[in-house]
Amino acid sequence: MRKLIFNYVQSNKSEILDQWILWMKKEADDRAVTMMSDRMFTKTSREFIELLISNFVETEQEFQSRVEEFARKIVHLGWPLTVVNLGLNTFSQIVSNGMKEQGIIDKENYIEFSSELNRWMFPMNNTIIDSYSDSWERTVSLQKIALQELSAPLIPVFEKISVMPLVGTIDTERAKLIMENLLNGVVKYRSEVVLIDITGVPVVDTMVAHHMMQAADAVHLVGAKCMIVGIRPEIAQTIVTLGINLEQVLTTSTLKKGIEQALALTDRKIIEVGGGM
Repeated sequence: MRKLIFNYVQSNKSEILDQWILWMKKEADDRAVTMMSDRMFTKTSREFIELLISNFVETEQEFQSRVEEFARKIVHLGWPLTVVNLGLNTFSQIVSNGMKEQGIIDKENYIEFSSELNRWMFPMNNTIIDSYSDSWERTVSLQKIALQELSAPLIPVFEKISVMPLVGTIDTERAKLIMENLLNGVVKYRSEVVLIDITGVPVVDTMVAHHMMQAADAVHLVGAKCMIVGIRPEIAQTIVTLGINLEQVLTTSTLKKGIEQALALTDRKIIEVGGGM
């Protein structure tokens, strides 16, 4: 029976692919179809069908290698796991319907056919889904690391003066990253004044303010001064309402004013130079 299934799939590969594409476009998550051109969807679908067929003829190691490569590709293309599951089930259904229509399977051998198809598809299903999950986790992990590296950079803007612009919400995990980057940057750039710009932070609550105070204290311990800039009126009102004490921390409403104060703290200032004669 396994040979019958393999021969049918090999002989009707084009028809199976056409049916699979039509079925997937009708039933699959729109993300898997609309986010790529018809040509790319057809190409990826053909690779998927070829992958399923290859399990008949390749060694376990060869098949595993192909699965991992394909999993990386579809994760990059944005195929959800639900589409992968649907694709596997759709392939089985198309093969079953086609072999019935051609009279290859009937009532007498249907149980044998179903058993053999399941023995083929079940481990392959697990292999594909496991590879997809591993690839997805690696991708998410790498993206998270990249975002963390970009989410709290300390930027030297003048000699002895650095700025850390913060954008988005600040949770405990990110606050730890901010603290680490801040202290490492102060030492690396030999900063005497550090400006933490919270212009892009939408909400400042007790927890965020606490983290800012901890950061300021930590900067002071390594011999630098810390200034919090970008305090908008609504944030100032929130700080007052919450009873948060920022008296020990330098604050300004804008980054421009903060830099001017930072220059003054390092015995410098910006001077406008007049035009030529």
